[in-house]
Amino acid sequence: MEFNHVSVMPQEVIESLNFLPQGGIYVDGTLGGGGHSKLILDKLPPSSRLIGIDRDQNAINAATSYITRQNFQAVLGNFHDMPQILQGLGIAGVDGVLLDLGVSSHQLDTPERGFSYRFDGPLDMRMDGTSGFSAYDIVNTYTEKELADIFFTYGEERHSRRIAREICAVRLNKSITTTLELVSIIEKVTPRPKYGDPHPAMRTFMAIRIAVNDELSPLGDVLMNIINCLNPGGRIVVITFHSLEDRIVKTTFAKIASPCDCPRDIPYCVCGKTPGVKIITKKPLLPTQEELAKNRRAHSAKLRVAQKI
Repeated sequence: MEFNHVSVMPQEVIESLNFLPQGGIYVDGTLGGGGHSKLILDKLPPSSRLIGIDRDQNAINAATSYITRQNFQAVLGNFHDMPQILQGLGIAGVDGVLLDLGVSSHQLDTPERGFSYRFDGPLDMRMDGTSGFSAYDIVNTYTEKELADIFFTYGEERHSRRIAREICAVRLNKSITTTLELVSIIEKVTPRPKYGDPHPAMRTFMAIRIAVNDELSPLGDVLMNIINCLNPGGRIVVITFHSLEDRIVKTTFAKIASPCDCPRDIPYCVCGKTPGVKIITKKPLLPTQEELAKNRRAHSAKLRVAQKI
């Protein structure tokens, strides 16, 4: 299957990165099929450099076929390890970083990856295909309470306990191995959706994907480490698709931007902290109605920007 090179909020990304007139070094930490990277390179002078990072080998292959410029380099890895990746490339600091969080269109549209409730495929959902831990392990080995907690916390699923209970009942007789098996279990114990409502399995699938790929728990620390990789004046641009992701980005930016970490009951500052970033987006940027009409993946997207001081 061909990769979809359509990118979310492309104009907002380009404007938010605020490229240096003389060029610089930039990182697309979630390369995917290379849609954002191609747009970035179109705006950069040839003297600039763009590093694209992705933990999915299929994405690396697709992006390097799509982008053949000399100043582009694709690296197999996780943006969580960006400081180590940049150090390995001999890069001391960068002038801008883009993170487009969540699952790519290609991963959703490839049945054998097991990300989508729309296609029949194995219960997989691994962004890194070499990882040994998959959605199958969560669905078939986690306790009823663990499942319910994941569905409620990561998916904000109102019927989390009901779904977890039914999964545990079904797997007493046989393992749950495919996406559509899981969908049928969810549909059995949840109300029929009204017109315009999301599919009843959407939130559960999202929650399992987040848990499989450990997308949320390290995010705050990861953002801090990436900001440390920025040169003064460099910007970090983050697109989120989940309220928990957005909350982590917002609070992390606010923490680094704060001039003081002292407890509130101390009458004056004794910590000596100075702000590390300036928040460019007081409120997140949202997709335009025109984009929403053309690109269904843009729904629920929020973009936040911070600039290294």
